[in-house]
Amino acid sequence: MGVYDDRPWLARYAPGQPAELALEHDSALAMFRNTAARLPDAPAMHGVERSLSYREVDELSGALAAALVARGIARGDRVALYLQNVPEYLIAMVAAWKAGAIAVPVNPMLKERELRTLLDDSGAVALVALESLWRDVARDAVADTAVSVVVTAPGQLRELAAAHAGEEPPDPGLGPDDVAFLTYTSGTTGPPKGAMNLHRNVVFTAQVYRDWVGLDERDVVLAVAPLFHITGLIGHLAVGILTGMPIVLFGRFDAEVALALVERYGATFTVGAITAFIALMNATGEHDTSTLRKLVSGGAPIPPSTVEAFEARFGAYIHNIYGLTETTSPSHCVPIGTRAPVDPASGALSVGVPVYGTVVRVVDDQGSEVAPGAVGEFVTEGPQVVPGYWNKPEETEHAIPGGRLHTGDVGFMDEEGWFYLVDRKKDQINAAGYKVWPREVEDVLYSHPAVREAAVVGVPDAYRGETVKAFVSLRPGTTADADELVAFCRERMAAYKYPRQVEFVDELPKTASGKILRRELRDRAGTPG
Repeated sequence: MGVYDDRPWLARYAPGQPAELALEHDSALAMFRNTAARLPDAPAMHGVERSLSYREVDELSGALAAALVARGIARGDRVALYLQNVPEYLIAMVAAWKAGAIAVPVNPMLKERELRTLLDDSGAVALVALESLWRDVARDAVADTAVSVVVTAPGQLRELAAAHAGEEPPDPGLGPDDVAFLTYTSGTTGPPKGAMNLHRNVVFTAQVYRDWVGLDERDVVLAVAPLFHITGLIGHLAVGILTGMPIVLFGRFDAEVALALVERYGATFTVGAITAFIALMNATGEHDTSTLRKLVSGGAPIPPSTVEAFEARFGAYIHNIYGLTETTSPSHCVPIGTRAPVDPASGALSVGVPVYGTVVRVVDDQGSEVAPGAVGEFVTEGPQVVPGYWNKPEETEHAIPGGRLHTGDVGFMDEEGWFYLVDRKKDQINAAGYKVWPREVEDVLYSHPAVREAAVVGVPDAYRGETVKAFVSLRPGTTADADELVAFCRERMAAYKYPRQVEFVDELPKTASGKILRRELRDRAGTPG
């Protein structure tokens, strides 16, 4: 037994929190049905224009499932969801499960070639697409794929539901080990892979959000994360249908609209990338956001200075969270009501501690566990880890041997059981033999009052081999030049760490989930990466 098997982080849990969780439902579909029976007239969703009750979602999803089955969709088939954050997302997701199918969330920003790649890889036989996305992209993308059934939303979806009103297919008998989602990785490290998120993974992580954050049907979740992403799927949809709390949907993220809906519906909880919280801070509208007090952020590093600035404006503390598509969202979280410690050496904000039933080890390049305080790769095992990637046994064996996920993320655990994420393994910069983690430089840049967003990459340098370059966007109404930012960092960091180059941009490139794309910045800088 090593130090990680002893789980020193359990001492950090809030009073009364258990070390383990028992699954309460055999499937995510059973989870939905339980809530629909318990709270039929409660709102399942609030939108900009209308709300839908659980009874309405249950009836519409049942009718759509009947329509899909009548058109040949069978148990285990894949149904792709090519939608924005709209009410039809939840309806189509539940309908896929009622038909016994696997839902395949698709990024609505994907273009024709990218969409076709996912349809081919998943073998999807049905596609539910937003009408505009069908017209502009998907109509051509489905050619020569296995897709034989197309439903456009909202119009055709509503027509089919009306035509099959009152119908629902027989219970497909989904169990814990059936696949609920094929959730595609963002592809920042190579071709996207379909993680097989099982129904037991989804039920478990929905319960994690509920019990860790303290959520029930009296709460209201503001859906700031895209629903195709694992954060939106679990931290909005799954925990919503587990607890019965309404989900506030508003299409593509807009900070001004989001704040208005917080006030309108009394939203209490959200989870999203720190870039979304930065956008809320930079919004100019004045709204009553006093209900929004349960805040969790993950998907991208969180600078301590940003957490402090958000709390100063809104009076609410953002709790750090960490997880991957392959961990079906959370593997770590800062206990609610606790402030995350900051590592004095690197300035990194802790990503929290492993959640219920989860063991995370820090290992070296040979796979051996390292001592607390030593940097290594996070290796995660627990009820949230997927069994593998769709039709990719070699990639599965490489990344998840024996059910332990090798995350590719580098960090350490301190003596108290707090975990700190240093960076992605592949993003390390080698400047004249000195190792530089971009995250540390970014955290210093974020502490400058003019910096809105920052990303750091290594670029070729004739003398050092590689040197540090920062891409920066500035807060509205502020000014700063490259020399000023370089001097600011030089005063606060070792000589080999501070950026030698600074390039100003209006916006940093991001995935739809808000994760900054360092790879794209390296390409822009002419670095092989």
